[in-house]
Amino acid sequence: MPPLFTLLLLIIITTLTSVTLLIIKTNKTRSPPSKQKHKQSQPSILPPGPLLRLPILGHLHLLGSNPHRDLRRLSNRHGPIMHLRLGQVPAIVVSSPQSAKLFLKVHDLAFAGRPRVQASEYLSYGQKGLVFAQYGPFWRDMRKLCTLELLTNAKVEMFKGMRREEVCGVVEEVRGVGVVGGVVELSEMVGRVVEDMSYRMICGSKDGGEFEFKESIKEMSELFGAFNLSDFVPFLRPFDLQGLVPRMKSLSKELDRKLMKIIEQHIQDTTTKQEGKDYKDFIDIMLSLMESNNEHEMQLDLDHIKAIVMDMIGASTDTSATAILWIFSELLKHPNVRKQVQDEVRNIIGMDRMVEETDLVKLKFLNMAIKEGLRLHPVIPLVYHENYEKDVVVDNYFIPKKARIIINVWAIGRDPNAWSDSAEEFDPSRFANSDIEVYGQDFQLIPFGSGRRGCPGLQLGLRVVQLVLAQLLHCFDWELPYGMLPCDVDMTEKFGLAISRAKPLLAKPTFRLNINL
Repeated sequence: MPPLFTLLLLIIITTLTSVTLLIIKTNKTRSPPSKQKHKQSQPSILPPGPLLRLPILGHLHLLGSNPHRDLRRLSNRHGPIMHLRLGQVPAIVVSSPQSAKLFLKVHDLAFAGRPRVQASEYLSYGQKGLVFAQYGPFWRDMRKLCTLELLTNAKVEMFKGMRREEVCGVVEEVRGVGVVGGVVELSEMVGRVVEDMSYRMICGSKDGGEFEFKESIKEMSELFGAFNLSDFVPFLRPFDLQGLVPRMKSLSKELDRKLMKIIEQHIQDTTTKQEGKDYKDFIDIMLSLMESNNEHEMQLDLDHIKAIVMDMIGASTDTSATAILWIFSELLKHPNVRKQVQDEVRNIIGMDRMVEETDLVKLKFLNMAIKEGLRLHPVIPLVYHENYEKDVVVDNYFIPKKARIIINVWAIGRDPNAWSDSAEEFDPSRFANSDIEVYGQDFQLIPFGSGRRGCPGLQLGLRVVQLVLAQLLHCFDWELPYGMLPCDVDMTEKFGLAISRAKPLLAKPTFRLNINL
């Protein structure tokens, strides 16, 4: 816990009301028994949760540096639908497949909102993008636009050649490292190739290093994932006790400068682009819509375009790269599973060519390993929704308007009731005779979310993860460097909006195909 946060906690504990008064106040938040007896048909009690809460902070003191783990521990005690008071914000934590289905399918529309957080004011132009925007007509139109212009199967197929070009470049680079017995920093390499793919699809070309987004996206993930005290205790916002605002302002200026430069280049190159390309990239399409605002219901300005482009770059780079690295980490820890994947690829593809995207559907065990990796390591461990419209009753529990809904995807993927006592183990064979998929209909496995706010880029993200993993495992044998054993692979997490590896992933490659690149 940050030092300032700890100091504030101690001050509050020693100067504010006693625990006895606090318990009395907490009990008052529940409906009086007489009212419950009088209206048996209208349940109006909050879900269970910890009774004891601190003045002002509520239950915030129960959450540490890995809140997804802390929330699962609390849910194991209080139930899969749990009520917390985070500062002044009522929060409902959802931690089982059955309860997730209630919130993301049965009552999907009621919980389609997104909570307004301080980070979105600085880093999403006041929620003008897609990911953090409030639910409504504009959000629906923008999601439709992003899906049609970048994320349909036809669009994904259109960029197949580009993805092959990028992956081939990485294979050649890694082969060069292997020839001299070197060690590959997979974290850097995977992040770079995924960023290059995303940048070319969204912006039309590589950035050449001038507009490097990788580090900015990592910091953005940290800022959005932070439990910002100002979001939960608004009257403390002017004090910025965690020192987050200067970081947000600095990152906002940096991102705005990069995005404006990219957009200005697109505006200047419009004529050249139309003559030299048989398609428009995503920014070209957004700019053309802005120019014809009077012909469309959507009223776009440059801030909308910058926010949406940043959403698309962030969502397509950080998430895919993080997923690849977690799955690869598990395969390095489990050499027998890695051998099964490599044997499958060798038997189906052979050793005289590289994997093509049309081959991916045939690689059953690889896809099982990917699902197992996403189950244990969902990139977005906590998904936030908001009951934005009115009070709702779910499973006999009262969910107040403006309550923050926290879907603990990480806990759901490790629920022993859904996955047996081996839920904590990496075992792709659990999917051998299973119809469970990652598309949002099987609520025990929702790494891409579900319902209206599910990830629109699921197909593209999954394709990138499959392709990069298949190519690296097919083209190379891998061993751990410096005499490390599989059990030495460090799996420490770094919490943020996306939960990444805390330390770089290193491995030694040996090229194994019978081809010349």
